[in-house]
Amino acid sequence: MKGKVLRVFVVTILSVGIWLTVVKPANAQATVVRWDMIYFAQGRSGFGFFPGGKLSATAVDGSQITLTGTGTFVQTPSGEGTSNAVTGGGTWGTNSPRASGTYTVTGFVQYAEAPGSLAGSGLVDNIGDINDTHAGLGIFSILYSDGERGTLVVSCNLGPPTPSIVYEGAHATKGFVDYFNPVLGADEGTNATMFHFAE
Repeated sequence: MKGKVLRVFVVTILSVGIWLTVVKPANAQATVVRWDMIYFAQGRSGFGFFPGGKLSATAVDGSQITLTGTGTFVQTPSGEGTSNAVTGGGTWGTNSPRASGTYTVTGFVQYAEAPGSLAGSGLVDNIGDINDTHAGLGIFSILYSDGERGTLVVSCNLGPPTPSIVYEGAHATKGFVDYFNPVLGADEGTNATMFHFAE
């Protein structure tokens, strides 16, 4: 009798565990995340940041690519992105060889949120709600207008508590060229990146 009761108890617990496993994801919500290359400027409502920034990175020989861009992706409750839900793109230009065009985001590779937000900073957010700003790292597959494929890496450091190991900027691959070194200096603090949790 005791053995029968124990078996019923175990089956009941397992059934509840399976039910919870199935129901919990159904109740959870995916999050739309927006990324932007931004710039800072004085606006009508005060000093803040705007979409439309411009960022550069260099290859091993010093050749440079310059990018603009914005887009969105879907972050699932498990922390993974949804590759068929990406949007966005921007412009690109290289100095060696000298060429330019547009690119389209075609897939999601990875997103990892980092500590840090501009909430309470006093800056004016001309993109979304400043309380939804976040630091992080996003990696995307892209298609260039000349037919070459590549990856785009967008990294956002919003200052403490974002760790200093997180850089601010963007870099990309194009075909067999890796523009791996983000250009800092004159553009640092003027042109940058931003993530917003949209919903």
